[in-house]
Amino acid sequence: MSIADNQVVQFNYTLRHGEELIETSAGKDPISYLHGHGNVIPGLEKAMEGKEVGAEFEVTVPSSEAYGDRHEDRTQEVPVKHLQGGKRWKPGMIAMVQTDQGMRQVSIIKAGLKRAIVDLNHPLSGKDLTFNIEIVDVRDATDDEIAHGHAHGVGGHHH
Repeated sequence: MSIADNQVVQFNYTLRHGEELIETSAGKDPISYLHGHGNVIPGLEKAMEGKEVGAEFEVTVPSSEAYGDRHEDRTQEVPVKHLQGGKRWKPGMIAMVQTDQGMRQVSIIKAGLKRAIVDLNHPLSGKDLTFNIEIVDVRDATDDEIAHGHAHGVGGHHH
């Protein structure tokens, strides 16, 4: 079965920027996503199209098809109490912040006792990303998954 819209894909991955290892699913459950619903970055979804179970491949996704370009003017001062994911903040650390669009990753530029200046760009924006992918499983999505717009179960969304 080839990967196409409305199919649930399970895959293992290793993500690098140049030689830098960013993250890997090694030793964990595979990731699941619903193909054709924007659940993974556009360049990765495009590379998965038509692949079959057992396929192993490497793809470099340009920043424009990943997390977008960096915008140097995207900084904001926020109360430290709104930063989630740590206790003592230092420049370069990644925090989570609740926004109108849901939870968002930000990078700490400068942190004081009460307020912090954060970079609103996604930490991986402006970077070309290289993925090593192994397709573990492909199946037709259930009606519920299609209605909800995401995969359910192991590696997917749990209600």
